Amino acid sequence: MNARVFDDRPCFLGEGPLWHPEREQLFWFDIIGRTLLTRKGGDTGAWTFDDMVSAAGWIDRDHLLVAGETALLKLNVETREREIVAGLDIGEELRTNDGRADPWGGFWISSMGKKAETDAGAIYRFYRGAVTKLFSSITIPNAICFSPDRAFGHFADTDRGLVKRVRLDAETGIPVGEPEIYLDLAAEGLSPDGAVIDAKGNMWLAEWGAGRVAVHDPSGAFIEAISIGAPHTSCPAFGGADFSTLYCTTAREGLDAEALAEHPESGNVFFAENVGRGQPEPAVII
Repeated sequence: MNARVFDDRPCFLGEGPLWHPEREQLFWFDIIGRTLLTRKGGDTGAWTFDDMVSAAGWIDRDHLLVAGETALLKLNVETREREIVAGLDIGEELRTNDGRADPWGGFWISSMGKKAETDAGAIYRFYRGAVTKLFSSITIPNAICFSPDRAFGHFADTDRGLVKRVRLDAETGIPVGEPEIYLDLAAEGLSPDGAVIDAKGNMWLAEWGAGRVAVHDPSGAFIEAISIGAPHTSCPAFGGADFSTLYCTTAREGLDAEALAEHPESGNVFFAENVGRGQPEPAVII
């Protein structure tokens, strides 16, 4: 199945798509462009920031939690007012990257070097006002997502071609024990980027450079792939009234003039209808 263009505003590094279940509206980021974008039907919008922003969770109907380079911000999408919820001490030469709300009302956010320095990245969790480092020594942390039974949290190191999962405490959502390998895609030359898990527990994984979103069952077995009209697929999200529409951000980063001429829709957001059944993202508790 092939996806179609949902929004044709080209992002240099599109990331972090979020379907707001109460607003029935898609939000996403151009990280390098320091911009949050949105579309609902024919209406579009955008918010610019002083720092690079990369991921969000929804707090209530009018407020998003937005991850920037130095802080988690509460953004009122109606009034555009912003306030700091918590500081992020990730390091001067780093920025945030992938992120997602967890089923307990927490928010996981990753950091990485602005030049993708080896092992410079980490994953943090914001939970009820406090930010805690969960994992470190990751080069490009991605694919933060959670199984529908709350048993596992997942994350990738794109540079190493690995997706890992870690068991979570049923009461608090805190990781228990060491992460284990869920997918090892290095031998196939695939680079796992952002991911989301559907209602059946299948992972929908954007593969940077492969122009597709691959679907894996809970055991890790490959099921199918959705073709995207841009090589650098970065992150998927489910949305729509019944969460059966798959959205995916893409990027122009790393593509030369010849590649962009061959793939002119790079940087756009794509969508494919009736491909699966996702879950609504949980709200972040601040």
